[in-house]
Amino acid sequence: MKTSKRIFGSASLIMIAIIGFAFMPAPKKITVKGSDTMVILAQKWAEVYMKSNPSVSIQVTGGGSGTGISALINGSTDICNASRPLKRSEMEKLKERYSTYGIEIPCARDGITIFLNESNKVNELSIQQLSDIFSGKIKNWKDVGGANAPVKLYGRENSSGTYSFFQENVVKKDYATNCQTLPGTAAVVNAVKNDKNGIGYGGAAYSVGVKQCKVKKDAKSPSYLPTSENVKNGKYPISRYLYMYMCNRPTGEIKKYIDWILSPEGQKLVVEMGYFPVK
Repeated sequence: MKTSKRIFGSASLIMIAIIGFAFMPAPKKITVKGSDTMVILAQKWAEVYMKSNPSVSIQVTGGGSGTGISALINGSTDICNASRPLKRSEMEKLKERYSTYGIEIPCARDGITIFLNESNKVNELSIQQLSDIFSGKIKNWKDVGGANAPVKLYGRENSSGTYSFFQENVVKKDYATNCQTLPGTAAVVNAVKNDKNGIGYGGAAYSVGVKQCKVKKDAKSPSYLPTSENVKNGKYPISRYLYMYMCNRPTGEIKKYIDWILSPEGQKLVVEMGYFPVK
């Protein structure tokens, strides 16, 4: 009898455990998709937040701002990360499907950095020189004070918000046809790191193993590096906000997550990951 009681007791405990597990609420899943510039920051936010909120599952993927915006429009992501503002045509698509132009939340700032190989003698470039370089007008480094060597261009693919922002605010015309497009800022940095004649652009957080080029507004202006102070006070001429977009005002777990991102704790991670706080 004692043995049967023990067996019955064990079986009961197992059954209770199974029943309890069956009624445990599934973790709330939040999907985040978009900007490759933001992906390492977004992954860090998710990692830290989930440690303190184990009932929430946050899935972060990149693919570029354009990919994230398309996912937001077709309903396959909760949050779109974008390194550029929504275009009017994208807002109209949101309006047509969800009766809203979307919700924009600036969550960090970034200085688009000009990457040079560490052996390059050039230390500063103006916005006009950058335009001439990336449009193909300047083809040799000697024309901007460098070695007598061809300029090798590396940039992002056209689904990238960084590609669009840099074209609209710096190049202001079509990119040169010999600009090699790469699927992420890390790939751009790696290409420049291994090419003594290379030049590329991307988020400041990725500039490891390359030289940051000082940038000036025009030939008569002082040049600046994309430091926190220079981005904050507007001296660095190629800075921008980074955004999160949603179809509607966030509620529930998504609102809690975004509130945390904008809190001192979330913004501290912005700085730790090499970006700049939104406030």
